[in-house]
Amino acid sequence: MSSFTLIVTSAPFSQQNAYSAYRFALATVQSKHSINGIFFYQSGALNGSNLQISPSDEFDLYAAWGKLSQAYQVPLMVCVSAASKRGITTAEDARESDNPHFSLTAPFTSVGLGELAILISSSDRLIQF
Repeated sequence: MSSFTLIVTSAPFSQQNAYSAYRFALATVQSKHSINGIFFYQSGALNGSNLQISPSDEFDLYAAWGKLSQAYQVPLMVCVSAASKRGITTAEDARESDNPHFSLTAPFTSVGLGELAILISSSDRLIQF
């Protein structure tokens, strides 16, 4: 079985790419392959914002990422610098900046580019969406 690292660089609903990444990830783990982690970078960091509200008749991609992570223990890693540029922060970052607002919560984690390097080196394949 192969191991994968996925990089998602597209915002949740601006293009099909983030949804395609989710569908690929789901098919991969259901096929008994492993995903070492999904790294959300550039506009893809917006996938980690818990402020998304999907209409009831649309697919809730944020919730789907969370279910995938829980069901298959897939780490969801958001680039800290890409996220902070887009107003996405953790509770800890919010406290440090005296801003009471934050939008990055579990199962998404805030990480640096070093984590991406570790993911890539421990995976058989790297796929970007």
